[in-house]
Amino acid sequence: MARTKKKRGQKFLNRFSRASIKVSREGKEHIRENIFQRVSHVKNVRLLIFEWGFLVTALILLALAQAFWFGDSYAEDVFTTDGTYTEATIGEVNSLNPLFAITNSEEVLSKLMFSTITAVDYSGHVGNQLAKSVTASEDGKKWTVVLREGLKWSDGEPLTNEDVLFTVGLLKNPAVNTIYDANMAGVELSENEKGELVFSLSTAYADFSSALDIPIVPKHVLGDSEPKNLIENSFSTTPVTSGPFMLNAVQQGTRDKNGTYYLAANPNYYQNPPLLSSFAVRIYHNKEEIEGAVNAGLVTATAELASPDADKIAGSNFLQKDSSVDSGAFAFFNTERPALESEKMRSAIRQGLNMEKIRSAAPGTEKLDFPLLDTQIQLDKYPELGEYNLGEAKKTISELTKDEKVSLNVATVNSGYLPAVTDVLAEELRSLGFEVNTSVYEENQEFVSNVVSHRGYDILVYSIELGAEPDLMPYFHSSQASSTGLNLSNYKNPLVNDLLLGARGTMDEALRKKKYQTFLEYWVEDAPAIGIYQPNLTYFYNRNARTFRDDARLETALDRFVDVTNWAVNKTTK
Repeated sequence: MARTKKKRGQKFLNRFSRASIKVSREGKEHIRENIFQRVSHVKNVRLLIFEWGFLVTALILLALAQAFWFGDSYAEDVFTTDGTYTEATIGEVNSLNPLFAITNSEEVLSKLMFSTITAVDYSGHVGNQLAKSVTASEDGKKWTVVLREGLKWSDGEPLTNEDVLFTVGLLKNPAVNTIYDANMAGVELSENEKGELVFSLSTAYADFSSALDIPIVPKHVLGDSEPKNLIENSFSTTPVTSGPFMLNAVQQGTRDKNGTYYLAANPNYYQNPPLLSSFAVRIYHNKEEIEGAVNAGLVTATAELASPDADKIAGSNFLQKDSSVDSGAFAFFNTERPALESEKMRSAIRQGLNMEKIRSAAPGTEKLDFPLLDTQIQLDKYPELGEYNLGEAKKTISELTKDEKVSLNVATVNSGYLPAVTDVLAEELRSLGFEVNTSVYEENQEFVSNVVSHRGYDILVYSIELGAEPDLMPYFHSSQASSTGLNLSNYKNPLVNDLLLGARGTMDEALRKKKYQTFLEYWVEDAPAIGIYQPNLTYFYNRNARTFRDDARLETALDRFVDVTNWAVNKTTK
């Protein structure tokens, strides 16, 4: 058997060997006949060979050129992670506690480091942040809030109902005196058996969810601090945060040197982490310093310059975008001052002011006659303000003052166009026969405590937030004419109180319009304030950075940070 297999194997190898020899011989013969013997014929077809060679070479070169010139059409520059975004702001930082954020710099830092229960989105509507849901009872007097699951502070501690209860308690405590206390006026907060937060209102409030745009502070850090000493707590310099960023380092500034606050991405933020690895807020003393920083490329962006400042920005590395905000600049008359307690006097002053001239000091802004915006509510009819008549106004004022010189103290803050507008307003008041002293304050806690709280002015030129929805109770209801309220005119009219409460509490749009229309009639007749202009947010930013959306409807300038997690400065090509 083995011998038979061996014989068969030898036969197979012999056949394979003979076949290989045959193939080799035939291959050599084929090469000789079809290549070597044909070389002598090349000269007969050399033109054809040249044409084909030229065509193939041209095709190869065209393919390479196409890949070179049109390669970008198959690639896209996209923003990617990491990088530092530096924004320039004006205003000292006296505290990093968001409950005391007054200056522009403090407000920016507060928005970046602390989340709120609700927040306005880019459509101009109220959305949820820390809240998972916000629901109202049928009568609008009880609002139930459920927080998101798994919320954490930047130090890893859980953010719970206890923190909200603690924060609201601070807001309602007069010893704390925060800028948010008006949000919780007449509100009681409790926790029900389901673990839900229940806000109980003394009167119906159809838009109470917007009042929940308040930053929450940690009870486990501040719980043992005396309310009156809250601002002095170490939390004011080294806060535990809940927003997209947390404090990383501080480069302290001086009177002659600018400080910088370096923020790092918060790993415990409830949303997706920011694309930016860090955000720097650089503090400057004035607009001139910021213009220099922008031109030197030291910052990524700033919201501290106005449209006319564009001529001072050199080069083409920075772009400009202008977005309207739901705010208004007014001249508030302190109706409790002897010189201005008469509505006839206030009306005469309004009649004698050249508003066109005053508004020219705020170029690029929309004029604002009333404390209601068309984007909030559109009324069927607006009251007449009366024509400008300097002679008639001077006559009335002379009769009221009995030709005695009256001195007016006009105050404002060093923000935007307000100082320039105040200067022109002062000139107009002098032309009416008044002696005028003007004061420009830095917008800080000292200004709030010494000027606003004590109503230390005859006229205050100031910008207030009007909101996405109309609600004028904080500014013109007599209950807010106090050291902690925002009724900056100390305006008191019982009929107006009823109208504002009724408009705030009704869900009926038609009825709300009627109440606000009647309110405006009283507002014009009593003249507690004069509307000047609606501010814009002008934002200069580096063309290689991604910032807030162009189509955003912002309630305040700070709402630009709503999607700061998507901001970026680094690009890559895909």
